[in-house]
Amino acid sequence: MSENQNKKVVVITGAARGIGRATAVAFAKAGYDVAGADIAAQASAVMDYEPATEADLAETGRLVQKAGAVWLPVVFDQRNRAAVKQGFDEIVGHFGGIDVVFANAGIQGFASFLDISDELWDDQIDINLTGTANVLRAAAPLLIERGSGRIIITSSTQGQHGTLDGSGYSASKWGLIGLMKSAALELGKHRITVNAVIPGLINTPLTRHEDRYAQIIRTGGHEPTGDVAEDEKTAADAQRGKLPLGVPWVEPEDVAPLVVFLASEGARMVSGTSFAATGGDSANITA
Repeated sequence: MSENQNKKVVVITGAARGIGRATAVAFAKAGYDVAGADIAAQASAVMDYEPATEADLAETGRLVQKAGAVWLPVVFDQRNRAAVKQGFDEIVGHFGGIDVVFANAGIQGFASFLDISDELWDDQIDINLTGTANVLRAAAPLLIERGSGRIIITSSTQGQHGTLDGSGYSASKWGLIGLMKSAALELGKHRITVNAVIPGLINTPLTRHEDRYAQIIRTGGHEPTGDVAEDEKTAADAQRGKLPLGVPWVEPEDVAPLVVFLASEGARMVSGTSFAATGGDSANITA
């Protein structure tokens, strides 16, 4: 059980690194105990970046504990409803209940709409959209039992507009906004708020690889060279020119405060909406 039963408990999926890790540490510093869930393995064979590992998840735990919080790692594939349910049972058994869920786990791949493989399409929809729904469906009854709660979902700017060579990802992330708004309508009577964070291009392994650099370059009307270092520089320069705040990518630590705010008492009247950390890219999106 948690050492302090008065502390609130947050569950974070995709906690092994990136936004998940940064947010876990931010919650720990804000006085929460933390359950960090991750598949901690290869989620899809068609991704062009290294998967998170159990060592990554352990490092998140080390940082959370350093910040003074109780930490519980949980490993599951969120496509597996039974595994998700078992994971939440383990969390409740350890902490006694949950107060906040940050449904953050997801993958991203790139291919033209005409050439996308069934595997790439299915994995993005199954992990990002259906997997997140599985997490919410397991968590919501526990929050109702608690008497109130917060749910925050990670969508994307690409869930607010079309994406060249990214139809599967865009569809999954756009679907998450619909999921968020629908859940907010239904769960409000239980004093549960549901919102989304909209990260821009974040400095994580999910975005720092050749496929993503190539996609940025093609969006600008050019062709990548295939040289990772050169394409990285071209993509970074393109991002600096595009983003009003003049950065190539946003740091995970710049997203985490939005999530902590949405979990706070100060956000008790905020539900059914999105908050963005995009380096100013949101100015290019219709209100």
